[in-house]
Amino acid sequence: MQIPIESLNMLLLNVGLAHHNADWNWQQVCSPFTRIYYVKEGGARIHFEDKCYELTPGNLYIIPAYTLHSCECHGLFTHYYLHVYEGFKTESNIFDYYDFPTEVKNCEDCERMFELMCQAIPEAQLPESNPLSYDNQATFSSYVHRYHALPLYQKMELRGIILYLFSRFMKNAVPKIWTTDKRMVKVLSYINDHICMDIDLEELADIAFVTKTYLIRLFKKHFGISPLQYINQKKVERAQLLLITEDMLVKEVAAALGFLDYSYFTRMFKKSTGKTPQEYRDTFK
Repeated sequence: MQIPIESLNMLLLNVGLAHHNADWNWQQVCSPFTRIYYVKEGGARIHFEDKCYELTPGNLYIIPAYTLHSCECHGLFTHYYLHVYEGFKTESNIFDYYDFPTEVKNCEDCERMFELMCQAIPEAQLPESNPLSYDNQATFSSYVHRYHALPLYQKMELRGIILYLFSRFMKNAVPKIWTTDKRMVKVLSYINDHICMDIDLEELADIAFVTKTYLIRLFKKHFGISPLQYINQKKVERAQLLLITEDMLVKEVAAALGFLDYSYFTRMFKKSTGKTPQEYRDTFK
């Protein structure tokens, strides 16, 4: 199972070369965009919930959107960084379809790709490396606006380079088991197409041509969670994006995602992120 390349509509937010000396240390970072790093010299670590990676020269690294992680650096560390954002899409995220390697070794040719992007759009360099300085509503919106204002030829150039970098990870990506089940492909596609609506499990069962009970069992087998948990997880991710990119009341965000019960939306959001929707928004101001 493959997703169409036209669905990989990734917008460049930031790209640049950063120099650090024991000052690249950030805790509990989680952003609505994907990060890619290329290490030029020195070293650092990225900590995930279940694994730690040593960042070493010549290697390429990726951190998908909404992935909680921490950074650690105790000495010299020079790296290129790229932040890309998928926008408000209805298509399934490429990370839903494949398990990507976090690290790709011996990617020296990628350094030239980063150099080209830095030359093409120097204003995309971050003013500072602290995520709190750019993970906020005002700067995020300005970066999205800056990309949309670029001439078409430049967007094409940047998209080509971004796809090239993603291809290095794609080469060793493994399709997720559920992609071999056409029933699940249809179900997931429906969920993504209707994530802003109230999705009924009976509808999903009809799409898969199975009973509701069997759908739940089949879904748990492939994803480890129930269809409702998955739907709510995706709705929370979309809510996180709306909260930091749109000037909407929290109740309007809940309504836009098909929640008739505002209290339920708030409880579910806090359970997933550890913060209420308003508290989450306030951290990005």
